[in-house]
Amino acid sequence: MKWSSDHQEYQKHNPFSNNKAPAVQLQRGQQGYGRPPEGSKTEQRGQDAHLHVSKEVQQLCQVIREIGKRQEDGRPAVQFGALFEHYVSVSNKVVGVLLRARRQGLVHFEGEMLWQGRDDQVLISLLQ
Repeated sequence: MKWSSDHQEYQKHNPFSNNKAPAVQLQRGQQGYGRPPEGSKTEQRGQDAHLHVSKEVQQLCQVIREIGKRQEDGRPAVQFGALFEHYVSVSNKVVGVLLRARRQGLVHFEGEMLWQGRDDQVLISLLQ
């Protein structure tokens, strides 16, 4: 019975439903706009994905610490080609994880995007 009433309530907000009840739509700037409903499976999947990506970023930083050479400033750094060859056995998303780590202020490298082969000599420095 609870599932049925929950589902009917959910259908009121589903734009693809045949339910003719007026849908409550959040406007830009309102709390909850652009976010999944609290407690929903979608929200949980998003949290799980965020946790997974965060772990991959931390793992990448650990690999740089392990295989990188200390620079004059004391921070470890590694060339992209060496990192790619080593990290590809851990994950095939090395470039995406590097971009995420840079957005988080954890690594630094020149250029917008790194390409295997062309950018193998680019130095990737660990900032933290």
